[in-house]
Order: sequence, then C-alpha cells, then structure tokens
Amino acid sequence: MEIYKEKNNPKTKEFEQLLNTQLSKINIEEGKIIEGKINKITEKYVFLFCDGLKSEPVLDVNELKTMGLGEKLKIGEKIPVLLEKIEDKNGDVIVSASKARKIAGWEKLVECYEKNEPVMGKIVSKCKGGAIVEHIDTGSLMFLPGSQISDKPLKDFSHLMNEPQKFALIKLDKLRGNACVSRREIISSFNKESKEKLISKYKVGDVIKGAEVKSYSNFGCFLTVNGELDVLCHLQEASYSRITHCDEVFEIGKKYDVKVIEVNLEKLQIGVSLKQMGPDPFEKIGNYEVNKVYKVKVDKITDFGAFCSLEPGLTTLLHNSELSYTKKNASAKKMLKVGQEISCVITDINKESRRIAISFKLTQENPFTSFSKKYPLDTICEGIVVSKNEYSLFIKIGESEIDCFCHCNDLTYSSDGEKELENFKKGDKIQVKILDIKIDEQKVRVGHRQTKPDPFDWFKDKKVNQTITVKIVSTDNKGLIVKPEGCDLDFQIKKSQIAINAADARPSRFTGNERIDCAIESLDFEKRKVSLSIKLLEENLKKEALEKYGVEEGSGKNLPFSSLSDDLKKKEKNK
Repeated sequence: MEIYKEKNNPKTKEFEQLLNTQLSKINIEEGKIIEGKINKITEKYVFLFCDGLKSEPVLDVNELKTMGLGEKLKIGEKIPVLLEKIEDKNGDVIVSASKARKIAGWEKLVECYEKNEPVMGKIVSKCKGGAIVEHIDTGSLMFLPGSQISDKPLKDFSHLMNEPQKFALIKLDKLRGNACVSRREIISSFNKESKEKLISKYKVGDVIKGAEVKSYSNFGCFLTVNGELDVLCHLQEASYSRITHCDEVFEIGKKYDVKVIEVNLEKLQIGVSLKQMGPDPFEKIGNYEVNKVYKVKVDKITDFGAFCSLEPGLTTLLHNSELSYTKKNASAKKMLKVGQEISCVITDINKESRRIAISFKLTQENPFTSFSKKYPLDTICEGIVVSKNEYSLFIKIGESEIDCFCHCNDLTYSSDGEKELENFKKGDKIQVKILDIKIDEQKVRVGHRQTKPDPFDWFKDKKVNQTITVKIVSTDNKGLIVKPEGCDLDFQIKKSQIAINAADARPSRFTGNERIDCAIESLDFEKRKVSLSIKLLEENLKKEALEKYGVEEGSGKNLPFSSLSDDLKKKEKNK
C-alpha cells in the first residue's frame, strides 16, 4: 500500500477512479425492488444481471410464465424483482418477480385510494360473501362484497366474470395488505341524479299501481316500478297475518298495487306496503269478547307457542303455558299442527299494542277443580309413586293426571325424613292424606305420616313442669337423646339442662339405657315441639324442699341439694 501514499502517483489516481465508478455508487439493500437484465435463458431458469450483486440471481421460468411474462423472456429484457437476500447460506442471491409485482401493485392501489380514483379490474372467481377481483395493471387481488356487486339484488353475476370494468376502492388495510372494492358505487354514481328525480316524484301515502315483483330477500320483497325504480316491501308490511317469507303473499313476475310509506332521499330508497292497501282486520276486534270461546286456526308454531288466526289477518298468540293444566313442559310443537282448527278462550285484548292472547286449556275442565270435588281435604286414599327427587315424592291418585306433592317431612313423624324417603321407589303404592289443594296455583300437597296415629298425642294429657320418666338412648357432646316411656319419639336434653351444678352437667355421666326423671320445660302442640330438662326438675324439687323443711344443715355436697342449707339460712334471715 506504500505506492498509494503519494497523490500524484499514477497508481493512486487509477485507484481513485475505480472507487468513483458507477459500481461503487450503487446502493444495494434487502427488501428493495431492483431491475434485473436477462443474461441467460435455459429450459427451467432465467439468469439475471443486476448491478452491484456479486453473482447472477436466478428465476424460475414457470413463475414468470404464470405472471404473463412469457413473451418477455428474451436476452436483454429487463424484469423488476424484489431482492430478498443478498446472500443465503449457500452463497446465492435470492430474488422474486411475483413479490415485486405485488408490492408495486399495492403501492399503486394506495395511490389510487388516497386520490379517490377508480381502478380497472375483472372478477376472476366467486368466494364466500362476494367475489375476488384482479387488478388489471398489477395483478393484485381485491375483495368485492356481495352487497357491492350491483345496486340491484343479483342472484347470479356470472355474466360479469372476467369482464374488465371499473371498481371503487372503499377500504384499504395497509397493515394486512387487504383491499376492498365496490362496483355498486361506480354504477350508483351514474344513476344517482336520475334516481333522485324519480324518487322525488313520490310522497308518503301515494299509491303505486302495477309494481312488479322482482326478487325476494329474508327481510322483504323488491318490486320494480315501470322497470326504472326498485322499491322495498318489508316482511312486516306484506300482510296483517304473521308470515315467515314473502313468497306466502307475493309471486315473482306478478303485479301488485302498493302504498308508499317511506321516502328516503339520502339513501335513495322508497318503502311500500301491501297490507295497508286493504282494511285493517284488527278493526273487527269489536266482534270478539274476552272469556268467550272461539274457533281459531293454527298458522305458525314457535318454541314458545303458536300463532293462530281468528279470521284472515287477525292473529292471536297461544302461549305454551296455556296449552295444558297438568303438563309441566307443554309444547305447541308436540300438541298442535299448522292448519289445525282448535277451540280457545280469549284471555286478553290489548288494542294499544294490537295483541290478542288466547288459552286452549280454559276450554277444558280444570282437573284440579274436579280433583278437589272427588278428593276433599283430609281424604285418605291410595296412590302410586310416579317420580321422586332429593327431597320429595310425586304421587298419582286414582285416574287423575295430577302429580301430588309429598315432602319427605310428611313421610314420617321422626326427624329424619330424608332417610325415610330412601325406602320408596317409582311404582310403589302408598297411602296418603290430602293436606292442601291450591286450584289457582295448580298444586296438591299430600302426606303419608298423617294416615298414621300421631305419637305426639302422648303429650296431650301432659303439662309444663310435669315430671316424666325417660330412657337414655344415646349421648354426645351436645347432650342426651332420650325417649319417654310409652312414646315412639326421641327428644334431646341439651347439655345445659342436665344439672344445676355446671360441674355435673356432663353427658359422659351417663352410659346409656338408664331410666331417669326429667321435667317438661315447654310444650307446643302446633309446632310439635317439646323441651325436656333434668335441671328444671332439680330446681322444682329444691323449691319444694325449701317450702317444706327447716334450717337444718344438709349433707351431700355433690348432690343437687348441696346448697339447700345455705338457701334455708338466707330464707330465715329474710324473715
């Protein structure tokens, strides 16, 4: 490098010229579009020469042919390519002609979108929700929604396929590289002025005669007026009767007289009504009365009931809850058929909301009324268990369709009704007593234990503070479980009621099966509750001893009367 130190040296000047050549000025970056010159063509590949690259990039011949560049495959022709990698792991240069075209096409679409200019394209295929449009200049693909194909409803647009035409760019997603176009806007822009003149001729209330049915939709029907203007008749304006589709009223190609009910100059739309051309059937509602029976025809069945007609156009609602007295989940789909005639009672007429409610079950005898006549309250009868749940039985009595309710607490007089419930299964016969009938609420309650003698009657001749003898059944930390002699019921003596002295109030003092005396602390026949207490008995005995005996010192400090002498002394002092 010593020869380049001197600036006037010929070698130094030659080296400076080489550094300033065009090759050294070329800026090569990955991700940019560069131009490549065809240097060599084989059966499978095309070799390019690109300034600034150390080797020749290679393109697939089939890729270029699918792009429509088959005619340009000549030596010396220039092709724009995207430089993906200057050097891969094998040392090759990676370029793409198709990606270069997409990027260039996207840039052109962005430019047209920003300038609000239409683009030339052709519909190349159909897809879900619309069609795919190819940009003629760049080959970029764009989405055409079905609603933007034409200003008129089209069932088939095959005649528009592969035809070059203008499209308006209505949406561009730069992040995702998606473009959305509209053919409808291009058409509407030409017809807008003429359509405004046509629509302005009509006013709300005008009658259009001879409007021809053109097509249906899920929400209504399109009619054409003199072949120059399309109007919409909404499904709700097609008929006073409840219909599911316009083909129940309209027929394609047939002409109808319709009434203008809406004129929208902003949207360039006219709304019309067929049903308003005739009299309103609801005006005849004065011929019908509430709580009377009428014949109705089932027009439509839904999940929640059925729509029926008293006469053509006068629709009523029969809710599922008004189908049966006894079926819990009555369904119109299972009980009725479209076109069937049934007798129903009108239960409500609302003129403001134009609604009529009817009932099918009111035409039949209420089974709860007939049940109450046949089985009055306190009647004892035999039934069959038809079902059960975690807390009750449902029992069928006789030929009645009613499922009577029996709670587990009404199965036995013992406190464990859920355990008694386990003894019953579907199909078992059971004797029950009618406890309650609620016709309005459609409920019947029965009980099994009420058919047997009530063991609580043992307390009928007993009083509060009376002493009774009980047998200890078991003990626990809470107290004693005892059973009075001659009674089948168990009761609890709480730990606090075992003794006056807190030290003696221990359930562990008893081992079980002992016979002891206790007093009745409280007695409630309505609630069937009894409270027993040994402590109360001791207090009563102590009180009695105070009244009968003198001031003599007592003995037996561990007995219930250990404090009796002290109490007697206090009594003498108070005298």
